[in-house]
Amino acid sequence: MSDKFYITTPIYYVNDKPHIGHAYTTIVADVLARHYRQKLGDKSVYFLTGTDEHGAKIAEAAKAANISPQEFTDQITQEFKTAWEKLDIKYNDFIRTTEDRHKKIVVDILNKLKEVGALYESEYKGLYCVGCEKFLTDNDLVDGKCPDHDREPEQVTEKNWFFKLADYLPIIEKKIKSDELKIYPATRKNEVLGLIKQGIPDFSISRSNKSVPWGIDLPWDKEQKTYVWVDALSNYITALDYPDGKLFKQFWPADKQLLALDILKFHTLLWPAILMALDVELPKELDIHGFFTINGKKMSKSLGNAVSPNELVEKYNPEVTKYLILSQFSFGSESDIRVDHFTEKYNADLVNGLGNLVNRVTNMIEKYLDGKVDKLAKTDFVEQVNSKIESLKLREALLDIWKLIQESNHLVDDSKPWDLVKNNEHDKIKEVLQTLANNLYNIATALEPFMPNTSQQIIDIITAKKITKPDKPLFPRLNNQ
Repeated sequence: MSDKFYITTPIYYVNDKPHIGHAYTTIVADVLARHYRQKLGDKSVYFLTGTDEHGAKIAEAAKAANISPQEFTDQITQEFKTAWEKLDIKYNDFIRTTEDRHKKIVVDILNKLKEVGALYESEYKGLYCVGCEKFLTDNDLVDGKCPDHDREPEQVTEKNWFFKLADYLPIIEKKIKSDELKIYPATRKNEVLGLIKQGIPDFSISRSNKSVPWGIDLPWDKEQKTYVWVDALSNYITALDYPDGKLFKQFWPADKQLLALDILKFHTLLWPAILMALDVELPKELDIHGFFTINGKKMSKSLGNAVSPNELVEKYNPEVTKYLILSQFSFGSESDIRVDHFTEKYNADLVNGLGNLVNRVTNMIEKYLDGKVDKLAKTDFVEQVNSKIESLKLREALLDIWKLIQESNHLVDDSKPWDLVKNNEHDKIKEVLQTLANNLYNIATALEPFMPNTSQQIIDIITAKKITKPDKPLFPRLNNQ
């Protein structure tokens, strides 16, 4: 077993405010980081998130807001930081691509890529969508427009610097096939191998200042700005102070890098190729979650259905929000988040399920056993849940926890301790309530990475010298509106 754990989210593009999609990836990373801190200790775990702040789209949005690109990125980045604070996300570092520490190392990376012969200059002619920040083909267009941004792309001809991706693809393909570079889930692995077979062209690592006015200058050509991927992808190592920093030496390679489907190609092909050119070890695992809809509809600005994590936290609290989002679907699958069912699920799972179990069990222990039970112990159940967390089966881990909650509530209903009291079956009462107390202890322990405060509350209640029913319910009932 490795003695360290390094996990990253993608750095989120600051052309818009944080929404539930950003929150999902960040919550997954937070759960994994909490689990490994429990297992390895705080100093052996590093969790990185951050924001991608350069590009034509940012310059355009800043101009529309009548402020400088730096002021614009400062504002939106603060919204991400505030959202993660409200969600109680415990990251170790938040990297911004506009920070000097990042820009300085990106310049060093660019120089090294040029020195090792991984770059060349060439002319590029193509249709460029500012909204996507990428070149499109005629096949990508619908009625002559970009389908995602409903705008006609610009015809662009300019000299750029390109990365020799073709030199690295055969090695990358071998590493993916052998799982030396693991891509999860397997469907995405097959998708990437399919992309390689189709043929992936070399990619541009720069654009002219006229096309992309906001970014890092190429160190050998001040008329060119670094274009997206060498700047953005390098954050995973610049945050660790590559190449000589203590953090880089301790934590690289990344153990898990989380990303969404829309940036699959860039992380699974371009990123490994950049690292190979730098002679840097590849990450151990790239984990891709699918797209999801909101209440049956694609999330979009025009529909106004991009749910804010802040609104969910305000209504439910951080831990309940995390539970409601993660329990919706399995990591890697494409699914629908039923935000309109959240209150119903909250009342069913947390109020009637876990909260009710805590109240019932502690009330009976207080009444029938004078608040005393024997020592409680962790069982194999916790390890089973932990194993699912480590393999990114987070929804399945939660289902296991809620299955034990359900079984424990059924045990109360079936054994009827109140009838056992009437029949003076004291040994049987103690046996049932000891089992229930131990179940609660294991439920709370397994729940810690997902709901740390709730977990601690339950452990404090069930391990007290004298167990008493809580003065108020763990989860107050909400009206289903």
